[in-house]
Amino acid sequence: MKLPMASVGAAMLLLLGASPASAQHFDGPYAGVQAGWERTQVRNVATDLGTLGLDDRHDALSGGMFVGYDRQVAPRIVVGAEASMDFSSDDDVQGSTALGRFSIDPRWSLDLTGRAGYLVDPRTLVYARGGYENARIEANAIVGGTRIAERENRDGWTVGAGIERQFVQNLSGRIEYRYSDLSDGDGSYDRHRILAGLSYRF
Repeated sequence: MKLPMASVGAAMLLLLGASPASAQHFDGPYAGVQAGWERTQVRNVATDLGTLGLDDRHDALSGGMFVGYDRQVAPRIVVGAEASMDFSSDDDVQGSTALGRFSIDPRWSLDLTGRAGYLVDPRTLVYARGGYENARIEANAIVGGTRIAERENRDGWTVGAGIERQFVQNLSGRIEYRYSDLSDGDGSYDRHRILAGLSYRF
């Protein structure tokens, strides 16, 4: 699956061009939903089953929900905190060696991040975010005809950047990119996401 850059660019132009019924500052609590594309890349990933002989990547669809709180601390500066939970579809990363077949199946992930942004105008915020990520995965190994599976939680970190645009008084849309590192030991477990979200501000 190729990165849908043309679609992302078109959506960003729509966000920038939308005309709200009234302007409102980014200040206070909000909740929303998000969906998009993700790519998981793993290499010799360490798990509770041991180090799995995987060196591959897989593209999938991702979606979830989020809640957060923003505070406008200066005329053009906004800071805030956000929690989000995401799920993926058909996102197994699989591979095989002379020892057997192996796979990593992500179940869900939880992000706890802070973000800071700059108001290009009263209804357009560009921002960066960073913080903690926890992912629930299932590791599978088939060796000698025997299947072994183990579920575990992985701790990591995530960073990203995006743009958010208010459409009407309580409704805004956003597009952002996030990178997550869930590696442990000498192997690597990376995730790239492009997410479109819709927020309701209380």
